[in-house]
Amino acid sequence: MVGSVSEVPPLRTEEALTVASTGIDDLSGVERKTTTTVALDFGRITISPELILYLFGTPGQDRFWFMWDELALGALGAVVLADTRRLESCFPAVDFFERRGLPFVVGVNCFDNAYRYGTEEVRSALEVDQNVPVLLCDARDRESTKLVLVTLIQHIMTANRAKAGAPPLP
Repeated sequence: MVGSVSEVPPLRTEEALTVASTGIDDLSGVERKTTTTVALDFGRITISPELILYLFGTPGQDRFWFMWDELALGALGAVVLADTRRLESCFPAVDFFERRGLPFVVGVNCFDNAYRYGTEEVRSALEVDQNVPVLLCDARDRESTKLVLVTLIQHIMTANRAKAGAPPLP
């Protein structure tokens, strides 16, 4: 997702899966996966001269959770990128952002040859509140990723207005 939209060459820490990851990386549901992120991905996108988004893509495996607190510090919001082939892996991220009150959206990454669930089915399965945007996307596609980020920015603005007691935007 970071690489599809970054205006600078993204920092990627993707490495080939090896026999050393056996028993560490759970490949159930994604048996044909050949690479994994071993740290984080980083990119940047300019929305306007006053708004530049710094993008951090973190792995979902629990061994990387220690990074989440540091990356969430000062963050305006987050995208939980959901893979419906392994939806249970999203619960820790959803819980993390809900506990911190950090606005987030759920991007349901649509994969070739995978069943496509509707957004309300995913919302129900993840038990996310109705005010959390859930949208279908293709994280490899720049326009799709931009739509997810625009939705996130709108959600952040709505959440901040609500915190300030201001009326919602029309």
